[in-house]
Amino acid sequence: MKLENIAVEKMEGVAKITLRRPEARNALDKKTYDELWLATEDIRVDPEIRAVIITGTDRAFCAGVDLKYAEKLTKLSPLEFKQGLRKIQEALRLERLEKPIIAAVNGYALGNGCDLALACDFRIASESARFGMTYTRLGVMPGVGGAWRLTRLVGMSKAKELIFTGDTIDAKEAQRIGMVTKVVPAEDLDAAALDLAKKFAKGAPMAIGLSKRAIHAALNTDLETALEFDLDADSICFQSEDVREGIAARTQKREPIFKGR
Repeated sequence: MKLENIAVEKMEGVAKITLRRPEARNALDKKTYDELWLATEDIRVDPEIRAVIITGTDRAFCAGVDLKYAEKLTKLSPLEFKQGLRKIQEALRLERLEKPIIAAVNGYALGNGCDLALACDFRIASESARFGMTYTRLGVMPGVGGAWRLTRLVGMSKAKELIFTGDTIDAKEAQRIGMVTKVVPAEDLDAAALDLAKKFAKGAPMAIGLSKRAIHAALNTDLETALEFDLDADSICFQSEDVREGIAARTQKREPIFKGR
């Protein structure tokens, strides 16, 4: 897999994806969306990877869609546009990865960049990070799932305010309203994200993956359906080597070594 606009580093069960278009503040164009999808698909099926970090190079996390690419989209027919946008939606649909994903937000996260952060399970931000659903300032709406994800994090009223105004907010405000999990000094961001990722990587991958599916499904289902999913999912866990290792480790008062089997 040859990548140019992003870099992927794998270490100790953790994959780190870095957007690297510093000349464009890591804005997303077609090539970058395609590479992001390829990289996350590779990670999705890699049993050795148990947690993911996504970040940006230089002083930005991601400034959103590349405006030159956006201008090309305006010239497409409605059918062509929908086909292109569907591919972008899939590239940012990180819920498909049954692994914990951490956005290490090191600077501006605007538009599609904010959506990329929202699609992650956790957002750790540097004190200099800024977030903005800036779509309406370009005359468009958040078309890649941002309204759905943001509303579930901050509530309907606040989501409407941020989307309708297109205002940007700093990391502390993002944490206050529930967008961000943790805010750290810029020099501590990489270490904080890696520490959390390593903690997840030591966990039982099957149990974590099924738990992630259950949590997301819970947003759109009733209790009866959720309980049926839990029956099936937990029966899988209780047939695994990991549950036997977990019980043995607790009994022997040691750290478990989960193998994902």
